Amino acid sequence: MALVVRAFPLRESPSALEAFAAALNGERSAEASQFYRHYGVARESWHLQQTPHGPWIIAVSDIRDPNEAAPRYAEATADFHVWFKTQVKSLSGVDPNKAPLGPPTREVFSWSDSAD
Repeated sequence: MALVVRAFPLRESPSALEAFAAALNGERSAEASQFYRHYGVARESWHLQQTPHGPWIIAVSDIRDPNEAAPRYAEATADFHVWFKTQVKSLSGVDPNKAPLGPPTREVFSWSDSAD
């Protein structure tokens, strides 16, 4: 599994982001589960961070093979997939069809407790 971390500027209101999350946890939860499993995502979390430059969304995904899943996600045309990508683009301005893993990210520090 690989950890994919992305930061997106929030171009819509926080309530729009919360409505998207509520749909994924509510009326569209079965579709969301199928969607994430389709791309090998074991876990995903979103975090809203207020910065001096406005709100940002930090998304963290634990995914089996991001390099394999990314092009499939970019090319996806199924209804739910298109709806999901439209929400991401509207909320952040980042087009998942062009940048399926979000803005480029490079890990610069990692620590783990080797005592475990």
